[in-house]
Amino acid sequence: MSALDRLEAALGTRPVPGTPRPFTFPAVEQGRLSGGLPVRFIHLPGRPLVTASLILPMGAVDEPAELGGVTILAARSLTEGTRRRDALALVEAAERLGASLRAEAGWDATVVGVEVPAERLALALALLAEVAREPAFPPREVERLRDQRLNDLLQAKADPARRADEVYLATIYDPASPYARPAGGLRDTVAGVDADVVGTAWASWAGFERSALVIGGDLAGIDLPAILEPLLGDLAPASGVAPRSVPTDAGRLDRPVVRVVHRAGSVQSELRVGHRGLSRRTPDFHAVAVMSAILGGLFNSRLNMKLREEKGYTYGAGAGFDLRRFAGPFTARAAVNTDATAPALADLVAELRRMQESAPSEAELRAARDYLVGVFPLRFETPGPVVAAVTGIVTHGLPDDELDRYRPAIEAVTADDVLAAARDHLDLDRLGIVLVGDADAVTADVEALGLGELEVIRDEDAGSGE
Repeated sequence: MSALDRLEAALGTRPVPGTPRPFTFPAVEQGRLSGGLPVRFIHLPGRPLVTASLILPMGAVDEPAELGGVTILAARSLTEGTRRRDALALVEAAERLGASLRAEAGWDATVVGVEVPAERLALALALLAEVAREPAFPPREVERLRDQRLNDLLQAKADPARRADEVYLATIYDPASPYARPAGGLRDTVAGVDADVVGTAWASWAGFERSALVIGGDLAGIDLPAILEPLLGDLAPASGVAPRSVPTDAGRLDRPVVRVVHRAGSVQSELRVGHRGLSRRTPDFHAVAVMSAILGGLFNSRLNMKLREEKGYTYGAGAGFDLRRFAGPFTARAAVNTDATAPALADLVAELRRMQESAPSEAELRAARDYLVGVFPLRFETPGPVVAAVTGIVTHGLPDDELDRYRPAIEAVTADDVLAAARDHLDLDRLGIVLVGDADAVTADVEALGLGELEVIRDEDAGSGE
């Protein structure tokens, strides 16, 4: 063989994935402060930047329907001032420590956190406790954040992707479910929120009786109990705490439904297809993860290979389950050219059906498992993601060894497990299908697909899609 032949042969040989390296999730030490607050410490040698998160198990899913959005507004307001310091003084105090304070809320929980060099951890934890226990909710700042949210909602109305998400949630969930709206609330619910409403809401669920604290970083030589006792040691579970109410996560549909949101002149259509999905505590979580990766979680997923690579309808298509404390949505999504709307939708639904009918090939299975197993350790190179992972364990009430079991459990998923997950959890008889695009251009072709009862929604203020 000539040198040229050898070179061509070498260039034509593609690299293959290597064997994933062994990985063990860092050890988590558990304890309680004197008042009963659970604490979890993760010692990460050589990670001098320490992350601490105080978890309050109150999320957007728990708030009253008429106050939709108040939880996220309350969380964002926490760092706008305390009873000791205004927002500027709080920022300056954190900056002097080289710390970053944060407060954020999602569907499942609210987290007050700080990230700081280990040698200044004690002072930073004092700031964290101050923010969580002594919020001032300054009226001017709360109103500013509320108005920002109202402006954001106005912009969302004109954004086809966000409009598709909003209509989609309202289509697949019962109107009584908080999941029928965005976590940040809707215009009608946010407009009435002020500092008094935020303060009352916070006081009603910030009793800390179901809270926990997670700290991760290089903790060598740091006496954490001695630091924490004066700050949080008096937090005790309230006697006779009422069971937390269980919000409904009920689906709305008993048959397939198609909704087309009209945007005159739009050159693209946003597609959302799916249904009420699963909670994080689903027993076959690992099979669902592999199935979702094969269907729509990887670049070479079935949806992306069909809609992007084979048909050229879109720059990217994906699908997956949003696993929450209760049953979050399963969603397949893509944005396609207007003239490709109906064929792309037909192919998307056909891929969902094929997922239930056709077990994955060995190559598909191996690619999905190798990706999930391989990327897992990369998430935990710094203390922040490690603490976030443990925060998820606490929030969802998962077993202590959940993170240690993840990789072996993923590697053990078989083709039959994937097929069973698809058959059990993809509900093609109750699909909600939402399109945001030019209804005049696409409705006839979409209706001809016979995918479900069709409704056209014409937004008066949605604007042109041009």
